[in-house]
Amino acid sequence: MAGNIFGSIFRVVTFGESHGPAVGCVVEGCPAGISLDTEDIVRDLRRRRPGNGAPGTSARNEEDSPEILSGVFEGKTLGTPIAIVVRNTNQRSDDYDNLKNSYRPGHADWTWDAKYGFRDHRGGGRSSGRETVGRVAAGAVAKAFLAPMGVTVTAWVSQAAGIDLSGPGGPDPAGRAGKRLAELAAAGDSAGGFVSCRVSALPPGLGEPVFGKLPARIGEAVLSIGACKGIEFGAGFAAALLRGSENNDEPVPAPRPGPDSSGGDLPPGVPRLSFKTNRAGGSLGGISTGMDLEFRAAFKPVASISAPQKTVNRNGEIEEIRISGRHDACILPRVIPVVEAMTALVIADLTLQHRSASA
Repeated sequence: MAGNIFGSIFRVVTFGESHGPAVGCVVEGCPAGISLDTEDIVRDLRRRRPGNGAPGTSARNEEDSPEILSGVFEGKTLGTPIAIVVRNTNQRSDDYDNLKNSYRPGHADWTWDAKYGFRDHRGGGRSSGRETVGRVAAGAVAKAFLAPMGVTVTAWVSQAAGIDLSGPGGPDPAGRAGKRLAELAAAGDSAGGFVSCRVSALPPGLGEPVFGKLPARIGEAVLSIGACKGIEFGAGFAAALLRGSENNDEPVPAPRPGPDSSGGDLPPGVPRLSFKTNRAGGSLGGISTGMDLEFRAAFKPVASISAPQKTVNRNGEIEEIRISGRHDACILPRVIPVVEAMTALVIADLTLQHRSASA
């Protein structure tokens, strides 16, 4: 099975299945001397873990305690591969026994059979959201690499179950969204929404102008998350409705950053700029502008719902199924650290590429 490695210099391979012994990752290309503690990884895994109390999340309750097997000594990275493993401790595989020969609507069951002729039916195996544990662990390493540069990656739920959480939206929009998700869960249904993300203190110059564009790399990373269905940067699709005079971000002179700033170095003779607006979302021509990188990603409703559904089994027969087990009514609260992780991995990789391209 190909497609388990992400990145070119700062690279990660994830491994493990939902109901196997463990999941995890191996990070390659992280420079030596970066401060990294197990608690850095625990912090993000705790945000991703099931049973974290967020409205509509799965009751599967696992500690998700990471174990660093290699690549770190006395709290510093060695420059060698960093292997991180997280044991699965709360599987209930028999919840899926009745689905062994049935294709769940909205899942990858049939496409895996169509590709391989064989699949792990226990929670979806490798196609389960449990796979993202390795991504989040690797993303914590990438964040540790970016931290000394002042670069931060912050994601949040901006809309859930059709309720806008990014603006006024009436009193207590988060409370209304939580109530709506509880209602959907009680009815055996689910909801999707949007996760927004911002990368701050990003220096200009990251990204390649043709096939390695910054938004293209971010798009590849975020769209690789199982439930993601779309992504937009800055003004996004709304830019298609604007005039050029409305959409263009006006450049203005910017002072050179101080010695403690992460503004990045520019080639001789190139003035430092800022922009009055950021409709471009932090990149022009596929290269970072020094403004915040801003995007929004759309996530579909969780496919595993307890309401009865019609499907087809492996014998080609139509049948009605009910999916038991412990599932999220909305994946958004737990997907926040996954979006941050994939974004941090891209920024770390592009940062090392940019360094290697300099004279």
